[in-house]
Amino acid sequence: MSIVNDMNLAESGRRKIQWVRDFMPALSEIEQRFAREKPFEGLRIAVSVHLEAKTANLGLVLKAGGAEVSLTGSNPLSTQDDVAAGLASMGVETFGIHGASAEEYEAHLVETLKNKPHLIVDDGGDLIHLLGGHCRDYGTEIIGGCEETTTGILRLRARERDGILPCPMVAVNDAKAKHYYDNKYGTGQSVWDAVMHISNLIVAGKTVVVAGYGWCGKGVAMRAAGMGANVIVTEIDPFKALDATMHGYRVMKMEEAAPLGDVFVTVTGCRDVITPAHFEKMKHNALLCNAGHFDCEVDVAGLSKMAIRQELRRDSIVGYTLSDGRVLNVAAEGRLVNLAAGNGHPAEIMDMSFAVQALTLEWLVKNREHLECRVYEVPDVIDQEIAVSKLSSLGLSVDTLTEAQRAYLDGWSGE
Repeated sequence: MSIVNDMNLAESGRRKIQWVRDFMPALSEIEQRFAREKPFEGLRIAVSVHLEAKTANLGLVLKAGGAEVSLTGSNPLSTQDDVAAGLASMGVETFGIHGASAEEYEAHLVETLKNKPHLIVDDGGDLIHLLGGHCRDYGTEIIGGCEETTTGILRLRARERDGILPCPMVAVNDAKAKHYYDNKYGTGQSVWDAVMHISNLIVAGKTVVVAGYGWCGKGVAMRAAGMGANVIVTEIDPFKALDATMHGYRVMKMEEAAPLGDVFVTVTGCRDVITPAHFEKMKHNALLCNAGHFDCEVDVAGLSKMAIRQELRRDSIVGYTLSDGRVLNVAAEGRLVNLAAGNGHPAEIMDMSFAVQALTLEWLVKNREHLECRVYEVPDVIDQEIAVSKLSSLGLSVDTLTEAQRAYLDGWSGE
């Protein structure tokens, strides 16, 4: 029995779902094959990913493959109530309400696991955390699962090192079809889409501080620079810092960047990236945004303690007034700004990411007898299949090696 806010919103949700389905050709191709072959017949799949239209499409593709699907969100502020209702009306058991409390959010995760899944799709490690804890009884039939995010994979590898990973997991985030496009181009566009929408401010001419220069940070910095911003990058990795320098960005410590930035975007996957020591130095009306998975990169609790007043200034923006009169603005409560205050990544981007998820789940089923409780990489053949499919959908193609070229590359003689 689904748990959603209002089933009367279903028609609006179905329209959103159908719209993105029209722009996700790689996943549509997979769905057509799944509908014929039924690779998940008799299997149950639990999904915890941001509950919006693209995720709903993934749920429908898995259902077409014969699976019994239960689906919830991976952040209460990114859940869209109409999409949740629409998906529930289309035969996928759905648990999610926008703005759910922490207790309600966990309860929805637990409900998703009550079907005792054979497979899971995780985003940030919430399902794995529960399966390794008080929901371990729901994992007795599990074959394995996929993890969508950098943060989640870090936690999976930590569990693997400690010998407490409850099932085989595939690092979907590390697939080329995921991090090259989703993390860079998806995050780059969706962050600024959300920031501009909620602030109604221009990006050109502003100083933007990007904390973290991984694939997501590269995308955020690239799009900010493309719109005319002056970009500063902060990093802990000297090679990534050098890379940012080679792209023309200033590189410095956060304490140096704090008084310079107009907009701050954290994309690190770590905690305490922007702290009260930095708040003390910031400009009046600086805007603080997080594009990492969890809401601990900007110390919003610390800012709240410093503030003498806080007020909702615009939808998704809270202003914190400090004792000297400066106001610091926090977007989306410090949660993932592109989903908590926007529509997330474009459909064409998530087409590739969710194609990886779908094909990796199929790979897990086919190879279940040979898998151990460790973290696996996405097989290259899956990456290649998705890339070729995506190119084909765009009317594009690439050259292939001749036998002579292949022999030349594989040999050592240079002949």
